[in-house]
Amino acid sequence: MISQSGYILFEFLLILRQRWRVILVLTAGFGDGHNTAAYSAAEALRRLCPGEDVQTCDLISEVQPRIATVLKNLYQQAITHFPSGWRLVYRMLEKSDVEPQDSAWLAPLVRGLRVKIETLQPRIIVSTYPLYAALMDGLRKQDMALPKLVTIITDSISVHRIWVMQQSDLYCVADPETKEVVEKLGVPAEKIRVTGFPVSLQFTETLPTEASQPDSQRILYLPSTAARRVATTLAALKPLLLKGVKLTIPVGKHSSRLYHVLRKFTDQFPDAPVEIIGWTNRIPELLRTHDVVICKAGGAILHEVLAARIPAVIDYVVPGQEEGNAEMLLSRHCAFQTHSSKETGEAVARVLADGGKIGQEMRDNMLSISVPDAAIRTAEAALE
Repeated sequence: MISQSGYILFEFLLILRQRWRVILVLTAGFGDGHNTAAYSAAEALRRLCPGEDVQTCDLISEVQPRIATVLKNLYQQAITHFPSGWRLVYRMLEKSDVEPQDSAWLAPLVRGLRVKIETLQPRIIVSTYPLYAALMDGLRKQDMALPKLVTIITDSISVHRIWVMQQSDLYCVADPETKEVVEKLGVPAEKIRVTGFPVSLQFTETLPTEASQPDSQRILYLPSTAARRVATTLAALKPLLLKGVKLTIPVGKHSSRLYHVLRKFTDQFPDAPVEIIGWTNRIPELLRTHDVVICKAGGAILHEVLAARIPAVIDYVVPGQEEGNAEMLLSRHCAFQTHSSKETGEAVARVLADGGKIGQEMRDNMLSISVPDAAIRTAEAALE
């Protein structure tokens, strides 16, 4: 029989074993890119380490929920309605230093991260948001022993200085061009790994036969611009719809904002071959089963475009942070960028013309830079 002290020792060892087998992935809901990278990397880590506890956490929302909600709303309003103002803020941030110990609203985040680390004892922390390196630096200045930090940079080419203000043990970047930019910002080459941008592992899976053989040309529209621009874009696409081209619109978090615009369009054009989808986790499937996508230049969506190898019409670029993402595709002739709804309609028509000849050329151009298994590559780099 095992004595009571033996049971206590056994349970204690189990607790230690559990703590040694935790990987913490930190994200923040400012745009979709950080969350996409975090959840995709976590998915890959679970696949590679089935015996470990991989936890994903938006620490900012967890510790400062009210402030986080306000900041996220302000960010969304700024990039959608006041891009010039956001460009100014973005440039101002390049000249500022983030010092958690000197900031009233960051100090609770430092304490929250300390509690998280002390409770979970993670062996690795993976971050997809630049602020967490600053919080870790704050804890390091308090002489706290810390696990290794792996930072996934979610921007391409136009990388903000804030990503490298405080050190990480490893930086994972999307492409060689971004690696060069990060090196110029002062990070040693040996600390940078080109892994691709972590996207869902669904991109590596075989499509169902019926999903991969559509009966007509199909447009995927991911609306992110102001409602008025969405309305005029739909009008610009109407000639293609009259020719039998099908249109799919996943509205997701924009459903309430765009309800009246979409309702007016479907009422005026009741027989339009249009499918409106609410919140969905089928974006990887939709990207791989359509002929062209209209989208903004977000880091996540453009790397999903690459993973799916679908021609893109970029109808909006957030100043500063998304310019490099757009350049990544435009410089390789994998996308068109438009500045008006009329241009968007013309660009989509051009991709679909002649049986999708130009669209196929774009797909071919993506072959050498498409990394659908980037999440696995990122997870492997982190585990090394």
